[in-house]
Amino acid sequence: MTFFSLSSEVQEQRESPAPPKTSAAAQLDELMAHLSEMQATVAVKADISKRHLPDKQDHEASLDSMLGGLEQELQDLGIATVPKGHCASCRKPIAGKMIHALGQSWHPEHFVCTHCKEEIGSSPFFERNGLAYCPKDYHQLFSPRCAYCAAPILDKVLTAMNQTWHPEHFFCSHCGEVFGEEGFHEKDKKPYCRKDFLAMFSPKCGGCNRPVLENYLSAMDNVWHPECFVCRDCFSSFSTGSFFELDGRPFCELHYHHRRGTLCYGCGQPITGRCISAMGHRFHPEHFVCAFCLTQLSKGIFREQNDKTYCQSCFNKLFSL
Repeated sequence: MTFFSLSSEVQEQRESPAPPKTSAAAQLDELMAHLSEMQATVAVKADISKRHLPDKQDHEASLDSMLGGLEQELQDLGIATVPKGHCASCRKPIAGKMIHALGQSWHPEHFVCTHCKEEIGSSPFFERNGLAYCPKDYHQLFSPRCAYCAAPILDKVLTAMNQTWHPEHFFCSHCGEVFGEEGFHEKDKKPYCRKDFLAMFSPKCGGCNRPVLENYLSAMDNVWHPECFVCRDCFSSFSTGSFFELDGRPFCELHYHHRRGTLCYGCGQPITGRCISAMGHRFHPEHFVCAFCLTQLSKGIFREQNDKTYCQSCFNKLFSL
């Protein structure tokens, strides 16, 4: 390529008379002689260029002039120069190496990335809207980005929650485990595995405090597993559908009255109506009787002996001296 450096020498060569076209050997000898003279001139001009560097526009003009001059020299020697095509970038003929891409032909140095302008050459590239991009710029500009790390997704892409993810970056927001075949649950725009979602957000049973997943009962402003909604003392279920509440806990009728101290001391059953209080206990009126004759102490007059009640008559008979 050194003989492409200067246009003045090419112009001089173009002014010299063309050699007679006698034979192929003679033409080749003449061509070699011309090339030797041009190389010598290039060496001299290269030394000058070290002291004065032309700008890019002048350099390109010089190259164009030299290429034209060389083509003319070859034609003068009887050697036809047929271009392989025209570069899609500079629109000039291609005489040497060429690149076929995007349905067009290019000088190798002119087939560059649309974004960074780096030469692509024969390297892999991406096409978008008829333009060529190097892999790095294409992914930075157009590839979907991971919602977790924000980096371009180059290979497999996972789509969930209206976003794209690297498969290894789509995991439970609580435990960090990658989701399997069971899928995920969403809460406040965050993904959770089934275990953590239920543990964190499902309603808790009022009895065992574990998540309620399927069948449940609603009572006392809470939800319950059916098997957990039982009397807190005897653990029997409420077969009649009714229960008694005390301190936020359910009880059967018997244990509700037991805790409130409203069981009849005589029969052991709940007192729901009138009652008699005596000796620190409560009685149904009909069960407040003399321990000996079993007469109802209706008037509330009784005598006590060894935590038992007696009417006055029986007490006198049994305990008088």
